[in-house]
Amino acid sequence: MTAHSDASAPKQSVRTLLSGIVDYAGLFPPSMVSMADAVANFADYRKSEHRWLLGRFVVPVVRLTEFVEAADGHFSDGDPWRLSVLAGEDITATMRDIKLFNTKNAGRAVCDSLEVKANTISKIENTVAALPDGLTAYFEIAMGDNFVDLVTALSTKRQRAKVRTGGTAREDFPPSREIIRFVRTCMAANVPFKATAGLHHPIRCFRPLTYASDAPRGTMHGFLNVLLMTAFARESYRVALLEELMEEEFDEAFAFRDNGVAWRNEHFLTDGHVQRLREKGMISFGSCSFTEPVEDLQGLGLL
Repeated sequence: MTAHSDASAPKQSVRTLLSGIVDYAGLFPPSMVSMADAVANFADYRKSEHRWLLGRFVVPVVRLTEFVEAADGHFSDGDPWRLSVLAGEDITATMRDIKLFNTKNAGRAVCDSLEVKANTISKIENTVAALPDGLTAYFEIAMGDNFVDLVTALSTKRQRAKVRTGGTAREDFPPSREIIRFVRTCMAANVPFKATAGLHHPIRCFRPLTYASDAPRGTMHGFLNVLLMTAFARESYRVALLEELMEEEFDEAFAFRDNGVAWRNEHFLTDGHVQRLREKGMISFGSCSFTEPVEDLQGLGLL
């Protein structure tokens, strides 16, 4: 079965690959909706037939109080909302605010994921030392001269990484080879990661980069490309082939079968490979839109 399918329900390989994959970041560019709208959207997504694709609600720590006020009428008993919180500059204050939030909102919402920028080993070490139980951190690290040292520090501390894969301008999108370098380094060091920005669409494409009528157009990485590239990187595929996969623009090249996923009918990932990818490789990606990924996947016949 190719990406185009007449199946009435998603293949198990699709569910394994995409379960909980989208962290909703509607507060951020290019959407930048209000807190009230973002909360209402997330509440609707949680009730939709595609809720199994939905991960966490992404919110800056400085807006947690605003979040509670907007979400108060949407919480449901027994099924707390999961939040991924963007840390502030003061990591001690961030941890304090998260602990207070979790105590006050037990059973309604929980901050169980933290996203923090860290361009030094000391920032990683200080953050890890302050992490409370139950809070998983993702460290957005720079791809500069000390990149390998930062990944090594994350590996030593058994932490996770974060990579920025796009933005609202052409220059915000790193070249495929740079993303591949990030992924291969993380996989070699057993460092799982999440991605953020620019992954609205499943397959690499040339699209407007914002929702403005005069938006610049550019090439956007596809989340299926990045996911499958990561899985093949875990299997030690050579860089040239990984780059071809990252730049694949034809949905017919991807085939979702009962027992796994194939690319170009030559390279195959079993369901076991896909499961390990999601557990030890790419955990999720942040997107300011949930409807775009869903609609595109429906267009491909995968949902």
